[in-house]
Parts: sequence; structure tokens; C-alpha cells
Amino acid sequence: MTSPTERRRRGRAARDRVPRSAHGPWIPAADRPDPLAVLARQAEDRLADLGPIRYGRMAESPFAFLRGSAAVMAADLAAVPDTGITVQLCGDAHLLNFGVYASPERALLFDVNDFDETYPGPFEWDVKRLAASVAVAARDNGHSEEQVRRAALTAAQGYATAVRRLAGMGELDVWYARIDTEDILPLVGKASRRKRFEANLDKARRRTSLQAFGKLTEKGEDGRRRIVNDPPLIERLPEDELRLVGKIYGDYRATLAEDRRVLLDRFQLVDVARKVVGVGSVGTRCFILLLSGRDESDPLFLQIKEAGRSVLEEHLPVSRPSAEAPVVHGGRRVVTGQHLMQAASDIFLGWTSGPAGRHFYGRQLRDMKGSAVIARMTPADLRRYADLCGRTLARAHARSGDRFAVAGYLGRSDVFAEAIADFSVRYADRTAADHAELLAAVDDGTVTAQRGV
Repeated sequence: MTSPTERRRRGRAARDRVPRSAHGPWIPAADRPDPLAVLARQAEDRLADLGPIRYGRMAESPFAFLRGSAAVMAADLAAVPDTGITVQLCGDAHLLNFGVYASPERALLFDVNDFDETYPGPFEWDVKRLAASVAVAARDNGHSEEQVRRAALTAAQGYATAVRRLAGMGELDVWYARIDTEDILPLVGKASRRKRFEANLDKARRRTSLQAFGKLTEKGEDGRRRIVNDPPLIERLPEDELRLVGKIYGDYRATLAEDRRVLLDRFQLVDVARKVVGVGSVGTRCFILLLSGRDESDPLFLQIKEAGRSVLEEHLPVSRPSAEAPVVHGGRRVVTGQHLMQAASDIFLGWTSGPAGRHFYGRQLRDMKGSAVIARMTPADLRRYADLCGRTLARAHARSGDRFAVAGYLGRSDVFAEAIADFSVRYADRTAADHAELLAAVDDGTVTAQRGV
């Protein structure tokens, strides 16, 4: 086994290929793909009737555009040299893909919480997406240009500081490391901020299947609860699609650990509906399943969501093919990436295949999940949150990749962090221009957008 010292040396050697300062002076490639063409190509295999909702949500702000355009940024990142230091990437590590959720032990943890685009790749791609999202969010909030850059710098510094610390820890200590919300409280600062933070945690604790049962169901003519029909966001399925989803559900069940299957079998499938989720995911096939346990007051909501190719796949080598899985299975990719990166994962996390070779993964719809309200953050609040997300991302990368090589590449200085801050400001400029291009396309009728949905 290669020693940590040698792995650090390999990380430092990567500076010869890509100096740390080289991450800063980013300009779009001369042959950069048209961002709207990239989005249109993504939509080719999605539900066409939902496309206007996706564009409507992305049109809301530059930050909303960034959220929905992971494929655009992946192409931009792939156009420049990378360090070659591989970790399991989130693939879409923007600010709103971090948040709180309940561990199997019912503790509230803070972690990366979206893995639709997860894939092995160069560590800096996640750092750049996180820091760029900080810069875009800061501008959306009306912060000064100095505050915009400082917030992005804080995210990169938080990442680098955490990697250095994790490189000094043992393997089990790194694997068991987690960020409990109780650990965050001392960092919140003023009493008013702490009160607001605790209120947000209480709100997350209430986001359970029982709460979803009250919001997402209604009584039918037979007196039984069914999922509400609220098109286009939630739509009941015709009989033939219900049978297909039932088959998908049965195959998904088979991928769970035996003890989880025993637990799931104590619930009965009651109803299924199609649901629109997220921004970048709009148009993918996503179903919510209502199950009932002991009685109607004991519900469980599952989400089974389509998992296509990661936006990173066309730009990176094939991920860990094997004899039993010679082709990357999208659902398995998501589940594996989540287990690698998260400190603890949903007990009902599983994967399956569906009709026409489509891939899916399943999890609980709500399990005390919550995210920060970025739009309300002051410059100081955003810096604190950016630091927290940077440290969280570092822990996820340390679990899945070579933390010694990453630490060796970063070194002890702020050269990398400063370069990432420069990149983030430049990419925020590009995002604003791409967003303006979308708005122009909506105005002239080239793109159809359904706002406010």
C-alpha cells in the first residue's frame, strides 16, 4: 500500500500539470456549446409536457439557472485541464444541494443531499461548482462585488482547511466523521440567528411521511386516502402505468438489505402518482408512492426517480465497470455515490430498472429533510454557510477519494482558494449571461416557459 507521504507527493506533483493558480483565469472556450442547446439535448429523453416548467423555474434568477444547468457547467469544466486527483463527485454541488436530514438513528445531520449527477472525477470540479453557486447567490442577494468574492473564497478555504485536517486523521475516524446539527449551533452566532436556525431545524423535524400524508393526500369517494391530483405538479396515473410502477417497486424492493425488506413488507402499497421535482430534474420520470403500515395513521411515502446518465459521464472515464454490471446503471450509480459520500443514508435507498431500459432509484420522500433559505442570507450569513458547505464537501471527498493527494495538491497556502474565488466571479458573469440568453429566448418565443409553477 502506498504511504500517505507518497500520496501527498503525488498530489504536489499534480501542480506541475495544473498549477493551483491556473484555476482562476477562466474564460469560456472558443467552441463552447450553446447552453440552450445543451439543455434542449438533455430534454430529448424527458417528458415533453414538463419542459416549459423546467425553463420557467430556471428563468427566475441566475441562481435558478445555475441550479438547472449542471450539464452546461460540466462541459465548461471539462474544457480545461484537471488535476487528475479523483474522488466521488456530487456532480451538482451547489448550495441548495446541502441540507439537513435524519440519520437512521434519528439524529439530524448536515450533509450533501443530492446525488443525481454523482460520478468519480477530479475533486476540483465539485469545489468550483460550490464556490460558483456561492458567488451567483451572493449577487442575487444584492451583495457587493467584494462580498461576492469573499463568500466564494470562504467556501474554498473551508474545503481546504477541512481536507488538511482530515488528512491527519485515521481511516475509521474519517469514515465515521459527521456534522450533527448540534455541532453547528455554536457557529451560528447571535441569539437572533440561533433562534431562526433552531426554528428551521424544528421545521425539518416535522417534514415526515405523516406531514406529507396531510399535505399530499385527500379522501376519496370510498373514504380512503389517496394522493391528490394536482396537475401538472402531481398527476394520478392511468391503470397501465400503475402496473408498470408496481413492477418497478417490486424490483426496487429486491435491492434493499434483508432487514429493510422485512420492514418494507410491513407496509402495503396504497397509491402512486407522478410528481414534478426540483429544477434541473424537471421532466425526468419521478413517482411518489403512498404506503400504509399499521393503519392510515402510519404512512410511508417513497419516491422512485429516474436516474439517467450523469452529466459528467460524457466527459470522464467509465465508472468502475464489472463483470456483473458492464454498463453503469444510473440508479446503482446514485445509490453507490450516496453511500460513499454521506455520513449516513436513507434506510430505504435502493435502485432498479424499468421499462425501455430506464434506470431508477428509490428513497423516502421526506425524512426530516430541510435546506437553508439562501435568499434571506446577509453577507455574513452566506459566508458562514459557504464555509459549512465547503467543510462538508471535503468530508464527503475524504471518504471516497485520496485525501492525502488532495491535501498535497492544496498545500498550506491559500493559492488554490484564491484561484477558486477568481474562477467563481468569472463563472458568475457567465451564468448571468446564460440566464439573460434564456430570458431572451423566452421573450422571442424560441423557448416556451411556464412561470410560477
